Amino acid sequence: MAESTIITGQFVRISQTPASIGERLVALIIDYIIIGVYLLGVSKLYLKVHPTDEISYIVLTVTIYLPVLCYAFLWEVFNQGQSPGKRLMNIRVVKSDGSTPSISSYLLRWLLFPIDAFLTGGFGLLSILLTHNKQRIGDLAAGTMVIREKNYRKIHVSLDEFDYLRQGYRPTYPQAANLSLEQINVISRTLQSNQKNRTQRMEQLAIKVKELLSATPHENNAEKFLQTILRDYQYYALEEI
Repeated sequence: MAESTIITGQFVRISQTPASIGERLVALIIDYIIIGVYLLGVSKLYLKVHPTDEISYIVLTVTIYLPVLCYAFLWEVFNQGQSPGKRLMNIRVVKSDGSTPSISSYLLRWLLFPIDAFLTGGFGLLSILLTHNKQRIGDLAAGTMVIREKNYRKIHVSLDEFDYLRQGYRPTYPQAANLSLEQINVISRTLQSNQKNRTQRMEQLAIKVKELLSATPHENNAEKFLQTILRDYQYYALEEI
């Protein structure tokens, strides 16, 4: 399974491996078993209490079923991306860039779960199988992914790796500061790639970066241009630390 490596603007290297579909399904089954045990217990309690008036009936019903309805959302929000099933399987929900999802991200993937699971005939399952980061529709919409926690590594990169930025370095392209972390990761991965079409990909990417930044390259080839863009971005990111 592919491992993705990201270097953030704060010079933190994040390595993470998407959870397999088997791990996610087992985690889901565990959560459903927990929900089933909960419903069995509260159903017995419900029979004993047996509300007589309509208001008490509504309050008791909401109290019983609301935790079931919001189970995944509440656990992930208050337990750092892990339901009990995910915790037992050592998997966790994170943002695609390795950061902690916001409440709105958790909410969006929770709201789209019925579409993934029931309304599209298993299209969410197909999405997990076909996407690089094993993301269902809810993950794609929320910008999240489910990772193997034991493969998640967050390592501060030594500033010695950026020593060239300390020796009177002057950025060539100030526009590099406007690039997003995702765009920088694309440039970094392209430069590190060993694929046969590496040169062609770098040339195509260099053209896109040139157009995006309205920059006139001073270097005589695409690889040097992209390396300079990456160093200039790192220069401005280092200034913010």
